[in-house]
Amino acid sequence: MLEVKNLTKIYEDGTVALRDVSFQVEDGEFLVIIGLSGSGKSTLLRCINRLVEPTEGEILWDGEDITSADPAQLRKIRRQIGMIFQHFNLVKRLSVTSNVLSGRLGYVNPWSSIIHRFPQRDRETAGKALEKVGIADQAHKRADELSGGQQQRVGIARALMQEPRMILADEPVASLDPVLAHTILGYIERMNQESKIMVLCSLHYLDLVQRYATRVIGLREGRIVYRGTREEIRKMTDEEFKEIYGEEAERISAGRREE
Repeated sequence: MLEVKNLTKIYEDGTVALRDVSFQVEDGEFLVIIGLSGSGKSTLLRCINRLVEPTEGEILWDGEDITSADPAQLRKIRRQIGMIFQHFNLVKRLSVTSNVLSGRLGYVNPWSSIIHRFPQRDRETAGKALEKVGIADQAHKRADELSGGQQQRVGIARALMQEPRMILADEPVASLDPVLAHTILGYIERMNQESKIMVLCSLHYLDLVQRYATRVIGLREGRIVYRGTREEIRKMTDEEFKEIYGEEAERISAGRREE
């Protein structure tokens, strides 16, 4: 179980990104975080694995306090937390396989990783991960030769290499068209359902949220203003929608953008 307790993040310029945020996530859940850009979604996800350092509060994972972990402890914790980024975060000049193998950096000797020397077992696992996301035939291409959807599949395969117990997906389909969005979220959903991996995923479009989430929290100005199950968000009222997105907001699906 993941427990976030009274989490606050204030940046050095005084920006309050998160305000007293508390929630729990059970093992095997697919929690979706919704809200406007700037509502705190990315900061929340990055606080969980301490890519961003929280200002106040606790993050407990199976009783272990991530927020107080020393560097050695944090390295071990991060091994079990895969991260999928909106803009892929691949090393474009390296091959697809090399990018996927970087998911094992927390497990191998740092010197070996610098010269891209990984055990044969890891290389075989990387091949299987690429097969799972349907791009094994792209293994030897440079990452920058791939389309956006293919690059995000590389990002998912990289996360798989960590053998994670938790996936943090930060707007993983924001730059993809609707068909590719469903394809990518389908791969993440499969990881969640087949391997019982906890997923925390930020999304914009309600039709995607309704399709993939088992539970939802809504952020506005760094505070939680909505909590709901998949069934409840399918019945979301206009008042609840505007509580999250503002009075001027209109519902838009992933297949239709505001003019």
